[in-house]
Amino acid sequence: MMQVQPLADLLEGFGVPAAGSIASAVVFLVVFVLVYALGKAIVIPIVDRSLKSRDLDSHARRPLKKLVSIGVIFVAISVAFGMADYGNFLQSLATIAAAATLAIGFAMQDVIKNFVAGVFIYTDKPFRIGDWIEWDDHSGVVEDISLRVSRVRTFDNELLTVPNSNLTDGVIKNPVAKDQLRLKFMFGIGYDDDIDKATEIILEEARDHPEIMDDPEPSVRLVELGDSSVGLQSRIWIEDPNRADFIKTRAEYVKTVKERFDAEDINIPYPNRTIGGGLEMTGLDSVVEPADD
Repeated sequence: MMQVQPLADLLEGFGVPAAGSIASAVVFLVVFVLVYALGKAIVIPIVDRSLKSRDLDSHARRPLKKLVSIGVIFVAISVAFGMADYGNFLQSLATIAAAATLAIGFAMQDVIKNFVAGVFIYTDKPFRIGDWIEWDDHSGVVEDISLRVSRVRTFDNELLTVPNSNLTDGVIKNPVAKDQLRLKFMFGIGYDDDIDKATEIILEEARDHPEIMDDPEPSVRLVELGDSSVGLQSRIWIEDPNRADFIKTRAEYVKTVKERFDAEDINIPYPNRTIGGGLEMTGLDSVVEPADD
């Protein structure tokens, strides 16, 4: 590795003024370029292969590789400073950097929190771009994931920019994370209707629908005896779910069951309410004049 003093002596031999400073600058530049080139050629490809082996998406690998590139630059500068005999300057720079880091850390607590949350999203993969997710009172399709925020398109076509910490501090529901999704729907029938017949209709329509899976097979359970109806809960499964498929399949299925109920004279009751009581009126003597005799 190039050293400062021999180069300075060589430059002095040629009568170059400020040979020491020039030698330090040359050594710094050469060492920086060499270390940075080695890092780009060796470290970054290794990191990239490691991230691919963890099955990270390309959008997730990009910012992490940028962080590694920044780290390579920092290491190259540190090594170059040391080799160029800039020790005192490097120590002063480190002191200033430490103080600045502390001040910035206090001022940017939320940003750092969201940054760390973004790293967890990349590594834990609770959701990916294109997934339909639900959290708190919000839901939508993930359009972008960065290290600070994620962008979610709602089903009303609104774009939500969500701090990553909001998506890691609470519970995230990802209905499409797996290859299959179970849907449930409650059908209410009258107390005078045939439960077995209604159950068979619900199952038949589920088996006949092309988007509803046969394995796991559909099922029906009596789960409620309400004030005006008997509740039969249907449980069906769909494959490769997304929100559009989920809504379309459920709507078609419920429609066909309703039509079969109508054809088979099975009643879908609605709640009845009987209001009782009376109306009492007082103080009318002063308002209504007595009839003339």
